[in-house]
Amino acid sequence: MRAIFHLEADNDFIRGLQHYAEPGHPPELSQRFYRHINTLVAEIEARPGLFRVYRPPHARRHFRRPFPYAVVCVVKPDHIWVLAVMHFKQPPSYWLHRLTN
Repeated sequence: MRAIFHLEADNDFIRGLQHYAEPGHPPELSQRFYRHINTLVAEIEARPGLFRVYRPPHARRHFRRPFPYAVVCVVKPDHIWVLAVMHFKQPPSYWLHRLTN
């Protein structure tokens, strides 16, 4: 099943990339973050029902070290809707309004 990013989830991802590209971080860190998030999304695409339900209505999240980010998504009949690339310091439900957009 294919993942489709909500526009604001895309912006979350871009902000994370920009953060890790800032001076003071190792030059390859932004690339590692990019690959990390894409790996999480690929794992969700391969087995969408594997990840635990996180928030109603049936939103799921997937995360793994070393980055403090989770991919939050809803599994639809024909695609996976990525609602957030959520930093762990964000309020847990900051993305809920995206369910209606």
